Amino acid sequence: MESKAIQLMKSHFDALSHTSPEEGVEFWFARDLMEPLGYARWENFQTAIKRAIESCETTGYAAGDHFRGVTKMIEIGKGGQRPVDDFMLTRYACYLIAQNGDPRKEPIAFAQSYFAIQTRKQELIEDRMRLQARLDARERLRESEKALSQNIYERGVDDAGFGRIRSRGDAALFGGHTTQAMKDRFGITKTRPLADFLPTLTIAAKNLATEITNHNVGHDDLLGEQAIIREHVQNNESVRDMLGQRGIKPEQLPPEEDIKKLERRVKAEEKKLVQQSGALPAPKNEE
Repeated sequence: MESKAIQLMKSHFDALSHTSPEEGVEFWFARDLMEPLGYARWENFQTAIKRAIESCETTGYAAGDHFRGVTKMIEIGKGGQRPVDDFMLTRYACYLIAQNGDPRKEPIAFAQSYFAIQTRKQELIEDRMRLQARLDARERLRESEKALSQNIYERGVDDAGFGRIRSRGDAALFGGHTTQAMKDRFGITKTRPLADFLPTLTIAAKNLATEITNHNVGHDDLLGEQAIIREHVQNNESVRDMLGQRGIKPEQLPPEEDIKKLERRVKAEEKKLVQQSGALPAPKNEE
């Protein structure tokens, strides 16, 4: 997402915020956020809010402190009004709603970072978006590798065979450098996955090759380790060729920070976010 687009979205989300006069708690109305977060129907957005409330309760925080059902009056033409259901949402509540959305949608990716940090400076939002993109890419690779492992197990390949298939794929992607060779180059211990230290682009490249392999294993009804190795090597070579056309050699890209450390840091930030968000004011009797 370009910086100009991030600035426009930041200005929009800033303009939608409110502050409770006595407690000084920042909050947003759900109906104001629905469209900026990419939801066209209130019913669908309510589903996202419900999932966020469940996440809040699972984490052990009081949902009532962060999600408050309210009734608002809206104009319906010719001076008429009608009541509609809405929610007051703390910054933590907004963050949870964004976390339950699809990060491949730009508004969701932006919102995840916008609500995650207290000082919402544009450069900090951009840094957080890059971090989140890497975490999301790593999770997608985990899912695609798990799916491939399950798929090929049904086709006569055990866990050790899956490891060999993945290693041969890595060698094809990294120009002949094996998984262990890349670990040695980056100083990664033998027990840690190489992907936990790769940049987002390389993680995405591995994921693309794995997804293609998974598709073709089923589509072409491939059986046995050798047939699947040939397929996976070819797909990694194809992805490498595509990157090479843009002047990119995966083995030359520098490693990134251990993704496990990033995950721990994000969890710690979430705990701070709850404290910084504060609790919504107690509901007043309706007049």
